[in-house]
Order: sequence, then structure tokens, then C-alpha cells
Amino acid sequence: MAASPPEKSPTGHDESMINPVVTAPSDTSSHKGDPLEAQEVFQETTEGVNFRTVSWQRAAIIFLKIQFAMSILSVPAALGTLGAVGGSLSVVGWGLLNTYTAVILGDFRNRHPECHTLADMCGFLWGRIGKELVTIQILIAQVLITAAGIVSCSTAFNALSNHGACTVVFSFVSAALITALSMVRTFSRLGWLTWFGFTTFFVAVFIFVVAVTQQDRPAAAPPTGDFDLGWTPIAYPTFVAGMLASANIFLYASGSAMYLPVISEMRHPRNYRKAALVTGFLVCAIYLSFSLVVYRWCGQWLATPVFGSAGPLFKKISYGVALPGLIIGVGIYSHVAAKLLFVRILRGTKHLQANTAVHWSTWLGVNLLLGVLSFIVAEAVPILNYLLGLAGTLCFAPFSLIFPAMLWMYDYKDYRSGSLRNRLVYGLHILIVLVGLFMVVGGTYGVAVSIKDAYATGMISKVFNCADNSGSVS
Repeated sequence: MAASPPEKSPTGHDESMINPVVTAPSDTSSHKGDPLEAQEVFQETTEGVNFRTVSWQRAAIIFLKIQFAMSILSVPAALGTLGAVGGSLSVVGWGLLNTYTAVILGDFRNRHPECHTLADMCGFLWGRIGKELVTIQILIAQVLITAAGIVSCSTAFNALSNHGACTVVFSFVSAALITALSMVRTFSRLGWLTWFGFTTFFVAVFIFVVAVTQQDRPAAAPPTGDFDLGWTPIAYPTFVAGMLASANIFLYASGSAMYLPVISEMRHPRNYRKAALVTGFLVCAIYLSFSLVVYRWCGQWLATPVFGSAGPLFKKISYGVALPGLIIGVGIYSHVAAKLLFVRILRGTKHLQANTAVHWSTWLGVNLLLGVLSFIVAEAVPILNYLLGLAGTLCFAPFSLIFPAMLWMYDYKDYRSGSLRNRLVYGLHILIVLVGLFMVVGGTYGVAVSIKDAYATGMISKVFNCADNSGSVS
């Protein structure tokens, strides 16, 4: 689907200066002589805070933790809705498409290094108004994801304690821990925490997957007698159920817009493509293998979050091991949102990289604000797959499909009147936009109807509900 770039980029820069495949420098090379370096958001400095310390390997780990997170707790249930074949095709298809658009975003950012976030990039398309609207959309997405993380963490605390306290209390504790982690100022300092978070979460999921294969029957199945596993290669869901499942699968690899602030803190931003491609391959492989195994052994008897399908003992073990990874992963999302506001407020001032009172009060203030908003949303819609589905359709479908394709068409607008091959490539990017629009409209409708039905049937009984959300007590 990707096209080979022309000798001169559409922005007029020499492609050898900006194409990461052609001239990705080693991590020991110098930035001297690079005309784009002066446009970077953060400059390398020995005074104040030096944000430019992230290698491409560390960036890949951060990207991996961004993607390998709460979605793994909802994707197996989505396979139950779509069937093994349909679900697998969805996982692979969305993974490939989202990896391609992640490369588009990074390449565009490296041609326009003054861009710190997707909102800055969309300013090229729609000017100041578009930039502000996309900024709001990014913040909404981050609040929804953080809220989903709060729900997951409160579920873990309930599972570990057998609902030892009101769920609202556990949600508040979760929000406080996530907000505290997001206050770490640089991605470099988050590096070792990211390694730890990814490792613990991966081990927890692995323990759960092994556990479900060793059980005679799924934990949620009838304890005695015959039962129908409900595994099917091809399912025929309703439109609403199918769109909710597709939205949850789509979300697993759609976080590339969250990569962009990390690029601004890389020592060599042109090495971004390496990190994005490695992440895309690993994330797709992990989600596909784990989800298929869980669905094969649990069938229709899947809980959401999925750890509840392993029985009381392994549910506790899995949640106990995964809890640090959940907190760290959600903390990174909250950090990205806080960094967006922080840079927008202080960009162009001495306070951006200086340890002043304004610097610290702004940084701490935006983190606290986002933490409070996320806590409120988590108590209003306390079901994980609905929050993830809403974030996926309303926000991440534009972020990962519509906007990247439009940005590519902005830089390569001459492809509209070029050779037949170039026109076909341009047309494929129009198709990506149309797929994104379908996901926004159809997916948001499906999720909204599901949430409405959840309130109508009592699945969501009230906001700020103390009831157990882990299934640990009846």
C-alpha cells in the first residue's frame, strides 16, 4: 500500500534528509548540519531539563506498552462475537493497517518536526480551528482510555481482596496511582518503569492463557453436566454486536497517535520507523496468539475483563501480577495527554525546559485535572469494553485512519495527477479515509446502543456504584 517517495518530498526538502529508511543515523551520530533540527520542539541542552534522551529501542518498548494493554482483556470476547476466522482476520487486518498509518504519521512528523502532537499536524489540514478541535479530541480519547484503566485497576483490587471495599474507593486509589505515575516528567525516566510494566503484564496474560488450557471447563460454564462450549469459526452477529466487537479489536493497534510526543523526545527522531515496525509486528503476534488460545478453550464462556474466565485462584494471580503493568500502561496514556497540555501552555517560553515554579505548577496541575476527569468518567460508564469501544470509534478511528491518510494526501497531493500507479496509491488512501468514516459512524452507533441497553437492563445500575465489578462475590 505504501508508495516509494519521490526524489524530492512534497514539502520541498531533500528526501535524503528526512526519509528514515534512507538515512537513519546511529544513536551516536551528531545532529549538526541537520536543517530540520532547529524546528524540533525540544532542543538538546545541558541546562534545565533535557527531554531528548530516548533511543529507538526504548521508544519501541514505550510503543509496545502503549499497545499491549487493556485491549488484551477485551479482544478474546470480541473473537467470541465474530468467530475464530472473522476475529483473526480482524486482528491481522487492523494490525497491518494501523502499523502502516503509524509509519505515515511518523514520516509526516519528521518532515515537519515542529509538530509535537497529532493536533499540530492537523493544523496543516484545517488551520488553527482544526488544530484546537483535534486537541480536544485527543484529550477526550486519553480521558476515556484512562477511565478504562481505572475500571480495570479497580476490578483487579476487587478480585485480589474479594471485594474488600467499595468499588468507588478502589477506583479512587487507582486514579491516584495512575496520576502519580503520569507526573514523571520525561519518557526517558519512564523507560525502566515501562520495561517493568510490559514484563509484568505479559507474564500475567501468559499465566492466564496457560491456566485456561489446563481447566476441564471454563470457570463461567455450568459446574456439572454437559455444556456447549460455543466455539465457532464463523459467527453471524447483529450489526450492533459486530461493530462493538470490531471497535474493541481495532483499538488494540490504534494508539500510534500517542507515539508522536515520544518522537520529540528521541535522540534521533528519524529512527522512529524502526520502533514503529517492530512494535506493529510484535503486538499483532501477541494479540492473535493469546486471543485465539483463550477463545479456543473458553468459547462463549468468556468474562470481560477476560481474567475472570480463569477461575477464582488464577484470576487473583493474574490480576496480582498484571496490576503494576495496568497502572504503568494507563499512566503512560495519561502522561501523553498531560504532556500535550503542558507543551501547549508553555511552548515558546523559558518555563518549558527550566525548573521554575511555573513549570512545576503547570505540569502538576494538568496531571491532576486529567486524573479527576478520568475518575468521573470511569464511575459514569464502569464497563471496560464499552469505554474502549467508545474511545476506539469516536477518537482513535480518526487518529489512526482518517487523519494519517489525509496527511499523506496533503504531502503527496501531486499523486492525484501523476502516473497510473501514483493515482491508484492515492485512491487507496482515500479508501482508508472511507473505512475510518465507517468505523466512526457505525462503531459509535453500535457502542452507544450497547451503553443505552446496559442502563436499560440494569447492567449499569447507577453511577458511583459500590458493587463488585470483578465477579468475586455474588
